[in-house]
Amino acid sequence: MSDVKNETATVSVMNQLPDASIVGQSPLFHADLATIAKKGPNTGGVSFKEEALLGHITLRMNADNAEQMSVVEKVLGVALPTQPLTSVSQGDVVVRWISPDEWLITVPGLQAFDIETAFQQNMTGHYQLVNVSGGQTLVTLSGKHAKDVIKKSSPIDLHPSEFPVGKVVTSVFAKSSAVIRRSGEETFELVIRRSFSDYLWLWIQDASREYGLVVEA
Repeated sequence: MSDVKNETATVSVMNQLPDASIVGQSPLFHADLATIAKKGPNTGGVSFKEEALLGHITLRMNADNAEQMSVVEKVLGVALPTQPLTSVSQGDVVVRWISPDEWLITVPGLQAFDIETAFQQNMTGHYQLVNVSGGQTLVTLSGKHAKDVIKKSSPIDLHPSEFPVGKVVTSVFAKSSAVIRRSGEETFELVIRRSFSDYLWLWIQDASREYGLVVEA
């Protein structure tokens, strides 16, 4: 019993320290992408960037519930996309259709808590909102040959007629998986799992070798 009390007291004291803080580390922090960006090449056919420490939130609800849809639009500032494989964005907020009752939302990291709080205060009925920020990260591939790297890694058809800007799919990527969104004519966003980030970073380096890889900080 005394051990439990001591542990609790220690935690309480630590939380009261004036300089106590929580330091977030992205899944690729150890790769030191900032140094690679500074010392590496600045021209190439593929550019890679980790959009580190974004807030990642999954939302599940009934898209036919007009009242809930209205609350979501009020909280996020954008309506949920209801057409399969589509996405919407407003400023730094991006919402990706995952399934008929599921969406993946990314926001600047510090906004995630505010969004969760707003949902709790305003949403009624049955829904599920989960902060999954610690379990995944988002990287972008852009440039003339970004599409070629994805072609090496995934079976999806990337022709503009089949994969226009704004489309999003969940697919195999280099024997792992990714939520892939085309955010520009030559720009793709990949939401990947933290546990596979090392492997996929190495894969992308190798798959980009023939085109020249530029790392952006």
